[in-house]
Amino acid sequence: MRIGVPREIKSHEYRVGLTPASVRELAHHGHAVIVESGAGAGINSGNDAYRAAGATVVGTPAEVFAAADLIVKVKEPQPAERAMLRPGQALFTYLHLAPDPDQTADLVASGSIAIAYETVTDASGRLPLLAPMSEVAGRMAVQVGAHCLEKEQGGAGVLLGGVPGVPPGRVAVIGGGVVGTNAARMAVGLGARVAVLDRSLARLAELDEISGDRLTTIFATLDSIETTVVEADLVIGAVLVPGAAAPRLVTRDMVRRMRRGSVIVDVAIDQGGCCETSRPTTHADPTYVEEGVVHYCVTNMPGAVARTSAFALNNATLPFVLALADKGWNRALREDAHLRAGLNVFKGAVTCEAVARELGYDYVDPTDLL
Repeated sequence: MRIGVPREIKSHEYRVGLTPASVRELAHHGHAVIVESGAGAGINSGNDAYRAAGATVVGTPAEVFAAADLIVKVKEPQPAERAMLRPGQALFTYLHLAPDPDQTADLVASGSIAIAYETVTDASGRLPLLAPMSEVAGRMAVQVGAHCLEKEQGGAGVLLGGVPGVPPGRVAVIGGGVVGTNAARMAVGLGARVAVLDRSLARLAELDEISGDRLTTIFATLDSIETTVVEADLVIGAVLVPGAAAPRLVTRDMVRRMRRGSVIVDVAIDQGGCCETSRPTTHADPTYVEEGVVHYCVTNMPGAVARTSAFALNNATLPFVLALADKGWNRALREDAHLRAGLNVFKGAVTCEAVARELGYDYVDPTDLL
C-alpha cells in the first residue's frame, strides 16, 4: 500500500503522523511511504532520517495526497487538505467531528474513508489512540494553568503549591478519566488542594484509593459542580463523551462568580468544550479573558510538546496503521470491531452514531457497508 504523511498545517502543530521508526516498520512490510518535506521537523527528524527509513520525500502536500491510498495525520484535515481527498482514499487521524459540521460535510462530500483515532476502542472499552494524548494534555493542563495564574498572564497571582503560612491554590478537575487523572496527579504533586468530580462512583473509588487524602473525590451533580468551580483558582475541563460534543457543565453564571483572575483550562475543547464560555484558541494566541476569568482553550495542546507527543502517539497508532496497510482498509475494518469503531465517514455515509446524532445525519451501520 502507498501511505502518505503530509506536514501538519494547523496553527503551531508540530507533531507528525509517522515517525521515521514507524516508516521503517511499514517499509519492512513492503509498503511505500511518501512523506512531505519538513513533516518531521517539529520532532527533530529531518528529511534524511525519513529517507534512511525507506520513505520517499516529496515537496508538496498535493504530491502526498495524489500518490497515497492511505493518509496518516495527527490533526483533523484543514479545508485545503480536505479538498485534496478523493473517493476511496482512506484517512487515519484525529477528527473530532461532532462540533465541526464543516469538516463533516467536506468528508462526506469527498467520498473518502475517514477513520478517527479518538473513537477506536479496545477490548476493555477504552480509547487506546486517545489515551496517550489525553495523558499529555492532562499533565500539560496543570502546567499551563499554573502559568496562567501568574499576574503578568492576567491571573490572580496564585502559586498553586502555596508556601508555609499561605494556603495552596484550589484545583477543580471535572472528569476522572485519563485527562482528569493525569491532571489530578500533577496538581497533587505541586501541592495544590485538588478536587475531582465524576459521575462514576467506581472511578471515584479508584482515584480515592490511588491518592488517599491528597485529593477530594466528589460525585458530580449540578450543585457540586457549581460549588467546586466557584471556589476554585484553576478549573480543568476533562469531560469526554466518545464521538459526541462535550456537555456544557460549567455555565456562564458559574464563571461570572469565580474570583477575578482565576483560570479555566478546557481540555474538552476538541469536542466543543465543557464550559459555556469556552471557544477554541491556538498556541499562537492561547488565552482570552471572559467574565474576569482567564480561559486557555487550545485545541491541540499536545502539539506544544511535539516530540514526546508524536512518539507516544505512534506507539499506539502503528499497529493499526500496519493492519490497514497489510490487509487493506476494507478487510482490516471488517475483521477488527475495535478499529471499525473508529470509522466515522465511509464513502459519503456517516458511520459514527454519536456524530450522526449531533449533526443531524442519518446513521449508517458500518457493518452494512463493508
